[in-house]
Amino acid sequence: MSDPDELLRIEGIRKTFPGVVALDGVDFDLRRGEVHVLLGENGAGKSTLIKTLSGACTPDAGRILAGGEEVHIKSAQDSERLGIATIYQEFVLVPDLSVAENIFLGRQPRRFGMVDRKRMEADAEELLARVGVNVSPRARVRELGIARRQMVEIAKALSLDARVLIMDEPTAVLTTEEVERLFAIVRQLRADGVGVVFITHHLEEIAALGDRVTVIRDGRTVGQVPASTAEDELVRLMVGRPIEQQYPRETAEAGATLLTVEGLTRDGVFHDVSFEVRAGEVVGIAGLVGAGRTEVVRAVFGADPYDKGTVKAGGAAVKPHDVNAAMAAGIGLVPEDRKGQGLVLDASVEENLGLVTMRQATRAGLVDLGRQREAAARIANRLGVRMVGPGQQARTLSGGNQQKVVIGKWLLADTRVLILDEPTRGIDVGAKVEIYRLVNELTAAGAAVLMISSDLPEVLGMSDRVLVMAQGRIAGELPAGEATQDAVMALAVGNPTTETEASRGH
Repeated sequence: MSDPDELLRIEGIRKTFPGVVALDGVDFDLRRGEVHVLLGENGAGKSTLIKTLSGACTPDAGRILAGGEEVHIKSAQDSERLGIATIYQEFVLVPDLSVAENIFLGRQPRRFGMVDRKRMEADAEELLARVGVNVSPRARVRELGIARRQMVEIAKALSLDARVLIMDEPTAVLTTEEVERLFAIVRQLRADGVGVVFITHHLEEIAALGDRVTVIRDGRTVGQVPASTAEDELVRLMVGRPIEQQYPRETAEAGATLLTVEGLTRDGVFHDVSFEVRAGEVVGIAGLVGAGRTEVVRAVFGADPYDKGTVKAGGAAVKPHDVNAAMAAGIGLVPEDRKGQGLVLDASVEENLGLVTMRQATRAGLVDLGRQREAAARIANRLGVRMVGPGQQARTLSGGNQQKVVIGKWLLADTRVLILDEPTRGIDVGAKVEIYRLVNELTAAGAAVLMISSDLPEVLGMSDRVLVMAQGRIAGELPAGEATQDAVMALAVGNPTTETEASRGH
């Protein structure tokens, strides 16, 4: 007899793609009014499992039961009819449509055969208020920042009145305050009897929100444990080995100044930003969402213009708003949006790895493909990119392996100053440590790293110095020994703990 509280059950699900076994006998169940955390490394099979529930792909074997009855989910419409709503890590929004149009896309309320825009916008406004975001339902999605787009995705899922809600890394782009608001929404949904499948790489969120945890490794279910399980044990289940040190920063001796930023200003965005980064250093930039961190580093890299100030690499001025000039000066940028800005998704791994060095590998108008392939294979092997082969499409890699490819193209170019913007967003704990060790290799070899992260423990754990931005300005600078969460947050909200701290870095 089926459990009346069981909303969903997955038994022995298997799914293969050419050359890859994505799922190899996964078992999972979800009960009414619970938050069931799905945990695993990038590439473990979590995304494929979600796709089998959302109708994006059909399993080769195994079965799915909803309310005790076997079901076949072959499309997004099948999934919605079963009361399943999915919020993907990569947003499924139409940038040129309004917020209200995105929330009710394909389900617009109608009156006399026409879209009832007034009702649609009123309903959207109510849903947006429910998730606590102050956005006009008439605003175009392209005008919104990443955090607000995430909240629109959540409002869209709530509009479906789903019995099962799947959330893939929903907190990856949210501030602490927004995360708390999201948790309050999830807790209310749980109280209303909704079953929530919650995927996160932030282990501290599991005990705060979850009831049970299912761990997947290499496409198989390796354990189901209470959400109160110690983080060390969760990591061991995820990666099959203990990870001794979460932030393995190896301090190198600081050398010559490789990057100097003086008085950088862009009206209305950032003002009078000055700092320097030396060889062997990791300099972190902390601050709240909207503080101007990403805008500053994009200007340093030449991707965006600025009105005043100078950028120097090794003492020589870099031409403003010129990416090629920045690259020629040895500056590289790993952007926060790796899929939209860091990769050519339909190109292969080796093609992506060779993007930065293609010009150097070109003779008489022809690219030395053999040299490019050899270099790409070498760097992919060094970074431990999990792939079928160098010809595999970048879009088919897991998030962690995509990030390795984005970083790898700059390593091939012998970049002297590497800017990392949210380098471990959406990446599991094992892949994070691999990227941190790569940072150590870079600084040990005499390169400099400028790192932005919304994950404050990451900034504190991996930086030699921390610059704190608030409202488009450098609010202060803290050496590693004095950089605590309280000290950073005091500067980030414009309330420095001491006058000395507030004046550092000016």
